[in-house]
Amino acid sequence: MVKQTIQIFARVKPTKKQTAEYFVDCEEQGGSLEFVVPRDLADGVINNKRENYKFRFQKVFDQTANQEEIFEAIAKPVADNVLAGYNGTIFAYGQTGSGKTFTITGGAENYNDRGIIPRTLSYLYQHFSKDSSMIYTTHISYLEIYNETGYDLLNPQHEASRLEDLPKVTIMEDPDQNIHLKNLSLQQSANEEEALDLLFLGDTNRMIAETPMNQASTRSHCIFTIHLCSKELGSAMVRCSKLHLVDLAGSERVGKTGVGGQILTEAKYINLSLHYLEQVIIALSEKNRSHIPYRNSMMTSVLRDSLGGNCMTTMIAAVSVERKNTGESISTCRFAQRVALIKNDALLNEELDPALLIVRLKKEIQCLKEELALVTGEQRSDKLTQEEIQQLEEQIDVYLEDPDSEVTLNLGPDMRKIQFCFSLLKVKVREGSCAQNGMSNDSTPLMVVSDGEQRKSYAEVQKLRDMLTHRDNEISILVNMLKKEKKKVQDVTSQLALLYPSTNQSFMSPTTKQVEESAKYDPSNDYTHAQHLMTRKRVLELSVSQQEAFEVFLRDHEDRLSIENNRAVLQQRFVEAKTLGEQVNQIRIRVNELKTQLKIRRKQMVAQGVAGNLMPSESDSVEERILNQIEEEKKHYKIKSGCLKGLKTEIEHLQLLHEKLKVKLQKDFENWWTQEGARLKGHSAENTGSSQSHVSPLNCMLTRNFVLVYPATRANKTNPITNTAFRALPPAECSSTSIPLTGDKQTDDDIEAFIRTRHNLLHSTGVAK
Repeated sequence: MVKQTIQIFARVKPTKKQTAEYFVDCEEQGGSLEFVVPRDLADGVINNKRENYKFRFQKVFDQTANQEEIFEAIAKPVADNVLAGYNGTIFAYGQTGSGKTFTITGGAENYNDRGIIPRTLSYLYQHFSKDSSMIYTTHISYLEIYNETGYDLLNPQHEASRLEDLPKVTIMEDPDQNIHLKNLSLQQSANEEEALDLLFLGDTNRMIAETPMNQASTRSHCIFTIHLCSKELGSAMVRCSKLHLVDLAGSERVGKTGVGGQILTEAKYINLSLHYLEQVIIALSEKNRSHIPYRNSMMTSVLRDSLGGNCMTTMIAAVSVERKNTGESISTCRFAQRVALIKNDALLNEELDPALLIVRLKKEIQCLKEELALVTGEQRSDKLTQEEIQQLEEQIDVYLEDPDSEVTLNLGPDMRKIQFCFSLLKVKVREGSCAQNGMSNDSTPLMVVSDGEQRKSYAEVQKLRDMLTHRDNEISILVNMLKKEKKKVQDVTSQLALLYPSTNQSFMSPTTKQVEESAKYDPSNDYTHAQHLMTRKRVLELSVSQQEAFEVFLRDHEDRLSIENNRAVLQQRFVEAKTLGEQVNQIRIRVNELKTQLKIRRKQMVAQGVAGNLMPSESDSVEERILNQIEEEKKHYKIKSGCLKGLKTEIEHLQLLHEKLKVKLQKDFENWWTQEGARLKGHSAENTGSSQSHVSPLNCMLTRNFVLVYPATRANKTNPITNTAFRALPPAECSSTSIPLTGDKQTDDDIEAFIRTRHNLLHSTGVAK
């Protein structure tokens, strides 16, 4: 708590008119203002009227003082206290036309005439930007008290509605005698610009009238309030303070000014409210006074904290030293002397963050409910929320990973949480034991690992198992394909042996012998060898066998020609784009060189002109030639750039088409690969049995009067490998490329043609490899 009297300052209004006799004394410990009023001889010889009036202030500002000095001496200390967490108030008091509004708000003609309010806003926001250790929040309100009725100057309806239609600000008081203003808006301002906009909006809506004493007299009391909340980073305490900047309406003697009508009514309300203010000041200055009449007027109710409460208050007495205003100036100084007797008890407005307080109270309520349920024996039937389950899992993980054996798991008296944690621990123990048993079966030394590591190792093992199963399926498909091709070669060999028994060995080409030799391999050995190769090449996306099958699949795919054409066109466009890009770069280089030559030429011309060798009006043919060259190069640059842009668009389109074809090709191959694997896996036993008691398809065809057909095109494009053999069709379905075999009537030429055709087919389909 800081006990401090209200600080009083005096400011003399600059004037060019005849002034009264006054003296300003500025000292280090304070200043004084003295008025000299000579006696009037018309009052008689005996005249005991006082001539000298001397008043002491914290400081007196003469007519030469500027706005910067006023802010540094009066407003800046109050702003520092507000930043520290204390409430502050600055109010200006004086007769009408003495410079109160100029001191508080400032003038609009010159930037240096800014008053206390805009300078304080600028000072506060500069401090906010420099202090990065605090978080500041600022709200602004602007209250007008006109004829003892409060209005919100920041109300957006103020300009469009009449004053009588606007919502009135009313005073509400809580049991602790704290004042709350209803219908007064709080506008948040994030920076100085927004705060000044609110200030200008409020000043525009103020009641101003022309009086004999002042051409622009404010006819209402205005209170500009800055609400400031500050919080340190990482702290739970919040400091909330407020700064009232009050511009009181000026008092005036109605008999002296001679006003009437609405201005007279306004003057009566102004003088009445100032009278009530003086009553409060007098009551506060008396020590034994039990009742303070704050409720007499709205202004004294709003400023209750500023007058004898939790606030650091400063008063500025605005005086006019013109000879006709000497009486009012002396009255203002007397009022200031009474104000200086009031003591305020300023408290540091620091409290716990409301948001954190609410969270803490909720936790406390929850804990009390759980304890009550544990004491009374009542079990909660509602289930744990997903958030509570996640928190419990995190607590269990932290508990298990903590190496300290004395660490405890704090779950509270909630039996639901206790049962859930026991079940979760049971699951984790089972997972750990299963992982240890699996590791011991593999002759691996047991290690104590965490739950996260166990899950990670289990996932890796599962991934390796899936990869091994995938490779086994691939190997089974390849083995079945190899067996099938071996059967086909054996069938052809047996057919040729039946036709030409004596020349059986002559028709055995080296390729056929290699296939027969490869057929002597044990399938189990092939499986072991293939599995070993797959283990060494796990990093490859496709195995070598898949790549070979894909090459065969691609050779007969319907989109092969489109892919090759797109690739060729794309390569050609890349070459053209590269050539155009080099040409554009060359043009840019030439333009830069020409610009450099132009600068050098102009410097030379300037130097010749200074030396007097060249007239200023003479034109330079070299400069014109360079400029023409630059224009030509720019034209070429635009043409080449346009072509390059078109090529870029075409390349992007071709790349998109190429990518779509690649995706389609990959999907077709994957579908074929899956279908072939499923088919061979389901019929592997049947194919193996039929190969042992196989009858030559040629004999069957001869018996049933069928023909062997060499297909000109693939009948099934998604299964190219199985289509390498011949197809048996009835004569009605034979194509023009078929070779009829009619038993004994077959000629030698037909047989030789058949053999050549079969040999070429084997080479074209890759079976000979």
